[in-house]
Amino acid sequence: MTEATTTQPTLTPVWDLGVRLFHWALALTVGLAALTGFLGEADTLRIHITAGLIAAALVIARIVWGFFGPTHARFADFLPDPAAIRAHLNGADARHLGHNPLGALMVFAMLAAVLVLAGTGLVILGGVLRLGPLAASFGPDAGFGARELHEMIAFCVVALIAAHLAGVVFESRRSRENLARAMLTGVKESRPGDVPVRETKAQLLMALLLIAALGASFLTANAALSHRPVPGLPVTQIDATTAAECGACHMAYPPSLLPAASWQALMAGLSDHFGEDASLPPATAAQIESWLTANAAETVQTLPARIFARTDAKAPFTLTETPAWKRIHGDLPEALFRAKPVASRANCAACHHDAATGRFSPFAIAIPKE
Repeated sequence: MTEATTTQPTLTPVWDLGVRLFHWALALTVGLAALTGFLGEADTLRIHITAGLIAAALVIARIVWGFFGPTHARFADFLPDPAAIRAHLNGADARHLGHNPLGALMVFAMLAAVLVLAGTGLVILGGVLRLGPLAASFGPDAGFGARELHEMIAFCVVALIAAHLAGVVFESRRSRENLARAMLTGVKESRPGDVPVRETKAQLLMALLLIAALGASFLTANAALSHRPVPGLPVTQIDATTAAECGACHMAYPPSLLPAASWQALMAGLSDHFGEDASLPPATAAQIESWLTANAAETVQTLPARIFARTDAKAPFTLTETPAWKRIHGDLPEALFRAKPVASRANCAACHHDAATGRFSPFAIAIPKE
């Protein structure tokens, strides 16, 4: 009786460490960005933006590696052409150690989609939230337009991921090799009939220098662009007379939260101001009204100014009755508004730390515990 001998297959290096780290890091960051984008709220927006920017940085690094990396990392190794795609679909092509033609299309589509998502995300950040390096370049109209494109591309990315996973499963079965494991180990089994590949060494130093130069350029541009004055922001300080008279009873609301017509209606009815007589000397009332209307929602290019300008016809100057306020705060428990330190639906400053500025940034929200 003789012992059976098992011949270990010869393994061929395919995916270098850079490609593998990129692949799994991109999967993590895109997944996190998708999760916080589709299901997250204002408190996860910072995570969404961070994940998206890291994903974009990974893509830029991968593009550099596509020119300076080793054999199968280089774009020249897997640039698809129509003939190769048809042959692969028909099963008539030879085995591909690197990306097959359909996998190559997936790679290029994902790289492009992530960059478009990052670009449109920056336009949204600048145009809608008036933050970031593009805040001085784009207003709400551009921001909302970019948001529609951003959402459309995001759904396309989800479809790409689903197609990619299905393709990995299908190709793993067809080729009888675990492609996901190969992306972890970096090696594949050598087989008879494999097409000889001319090995290309990685130019690691050149790639690192170029990535560092690009990173420094982006950081410098971000700093320069972010310091530009942003047009259409709310006034930075509440008028002294307005602050003294209105702030004596409640927080002095930024004038950009209501349109001019609503402020005029409110000032005209001070004798019955939410059930109280808040009458002021005519000169003082005229001064406050003039300042409020001069800085009303129509003069400001921010998201709060735009959405709160759509008031309820039955309560034209009641902020908490606007459709936007009800939609945004609709899932908050009533007990929160009764408990300290909120105590009232009208007490914006209890949760919005920048309420006095009229910005109402999602990064400045902290809801007190009940």
